[in-house]
Amino acid sequence: MARRPRVLIVEDEEAILTGLIDLLIFHGFEVDAAADGNAGLRQALSGQFDMILLDIMLPGLDGYEICNRVREVDREQPIIMLTAKSDDEDIIRGLKLGADDYVAKPFSVRQLVLRIQAVLRRSHVGVETDHLIALGDTVIDTRTLSATRDDETIAFTRREIDILEYLAKHSDRPVPREELLAKVWGYAKDLELETRTVDIHIAKLRRKIEPVPAEPRFLVTIRTAG
Repeated sequence: MARRPRVLIVEDEEAILTGLIDLLIFHGFEVDAAADGNAGLRQALSGQFDMILLDIMLPGLDGYEICNRVREVDREQPIIMLTAKSDDEDIIRGLKLGADDYVAKPFSVRQLVLRIQAVLRRSHVGVETDHLIALGDTVIDTRTLSATRDDETIAFTRREIDILEYLAKHSDRPVPREELLAKVWGYAKDLELETRTVDIHIAKLRRKIEPVPAEPRFLVTIRTAG
């Protein structure tokens, strides 16, 4: 019998927390929960969870700080952030800190479950025979989630490496956003999502690998194509 995925929910609103616990248990997950940021961080750093569902606005430490602290010790831990904020800057901040995705409140129960399942399902994209990706003077090691450029070391999240691996594998053609959402995030192709996740991750990657991010050489956008 397969092990059930274990999810940590960090959420301070009691009604939402209770609803999420019931929802995820119903869909076959094991669930632990924390109602404030300090307790959430302690549990998140235990390394016992397949997924962390993390609210941004929390008493004590907020979701941004928890995400940042987790990423300092584990760049592969799947994290989805819950946000009541509609401001793009708040969403961008969470993704810059290393969250895999975000879900805005009020959210569709079906979409939330699909996003959790997708992130868990698509932890890797295929198997590459070569674990090194060379982009100019930057050499990326997909096994260590890091790159070297001159004497500088650059750290990546697992999601960022997944994107680079997929784009490298299909470098002979433009790759549409919808394809990245399907192949890297694992979303169904017919699932209608309004998300800037792909754009924000590409912008983060440009700042890491492009000599001049405003004039990209490696991650080039072709309007209407990908």
